[in-house]
Amino acid sequence: MKVKYQAHTVYQTQYHVVWIPKGRRKILLPGVAKYLQKMMYGLLEDRYPDVYISELNILTDHIHALIEIPPKYSVSKVIGYLKGRSSLQLRKTFEFIRRNPNTWSEGYFVSSVGMNETAIKKYIKFQQQQDLGQACL
Repeated sequence: MKVKYQAHTVYQTQYHVVWIPKGRRKILLPGVAKYLQKMMYGLLEDRYPDVYISELNILTDHIHALIEIPPKYSVSKVIGYLKGRSSLQLRKTFEFIRRNPNTWSEGYFVSSVGMNETAIKKYIKFQQQQDLGQACL
């Protein structure tokens, strides 16, 4: 990742973020995942144009993302916005998601990446194979 510049700030901040559907339900089917992926990029472009998702893997029961968030935004605000808006859009679009009172579980996991970006990108990309015991890292 390159060093980025903003007014009076030079930064290199990336976060590995994971969140799950309420009850770890397997609702992120291939069609839903494809829709969600496009929507997440659009949501960030509209509200936080300088936040960038550099790696995204949507599995049936959880989401892994590597997100570059400038220091002017808090991680909790960006993730809260993504979870809130994506929940509204998914519930409008998919009937089987609308039937449940909550789309996402409360909270999320976040870890700053630091200089280990390559290893984390590889982990996110091959998470499904690793979960199934089929990955050769």
